[in-house]
Amino acid sequence: MMQEPTLPQGYSLAAFDTLDSTNSELKRRVAQGEAPDRLVVWAIEQTKGRGRRGRSWSGPAGNLMCSILLRPNCSLPSAAQLGFVAALAVLDTVRPLLPGRQDIALKWPNDVLVGGRKVSGILLEAGGWMPGAPGWVVVGTGINLMHHPGDTEWPATDVRTEGGRAATAVQALEAYCGAFERWSACWSRDGFEPIRQEWMRNAYGLGDPIVARVEAGTITGRMLGIDPDGSLVLESDAGTECRLAAADILPAEG
Repeated sequence: MMQEPTLPQGYSLAAFDTLDSTNSELKRRVAQGEAPDRLVVWAIEQTKGRGRRGRSWSGPAGNLMCSILLRPNCSLPSAAQLGFVAALAVLDTVRPLLPGRQDIALKWPNDVLVGGRKVSGILLEAGGWMPGAPGWVVVGTGINLMHHPGDTEWPATDVRTEGGRAATAVQALEAYCGAFERWSACWSRDGFEPIRQEWMRNAYGLGDPIVARVEAGTITGRMLGIDPDGSLVLESDAGTECRLAAADILPAEG
């Protein structure tokens, strides 16, 4: 029988031994009218997890797989900032498990890296927005505690492989939800700017060469940071300053 985690006040939990996808389960509950604000769906094992752009995200037992439903009173573009909120919460969850490590950082838009390798994945899905009526956002998060895939475009890792402290999925869920509540409360109260500033303090590759893959092709340049809306700001090799709302960031060769 699984241990019951302790979540922040106002959060509720639906726990499963196995699910296809915690995001999919929350979306099913939204469609059935059974998804209150701050409902957390957590699965010990996930069989059909998804990442950004439809990629699969492995979910073996031992890792953390969870999704949080939010009904924020904001515009749909502003709701996308919750990805940065979730990234800061993952950072606060992982750091205590890897004490003394100075190479834990945030890769745009919402990946957490350890030694330059991905230790987590975050997927936002939203719906229900109409003029004058906010909708819902599902914030899906996976943290590699014990296992990681070996066939990812950007190299992956896990806390155990990096020599981190042992943590159960329950402990990680409690830490993550606690941190998510702190950062989401900050976002609701003070807006995106404090989230942006903290993200920038922990950003991976500031000033370094990057490759940004967009629909029209690729842009190579130097990462300058993120703007007040959360878009990536880079200086292209041609010397043009670009702002990208959506892109895949890849390691620069050489």
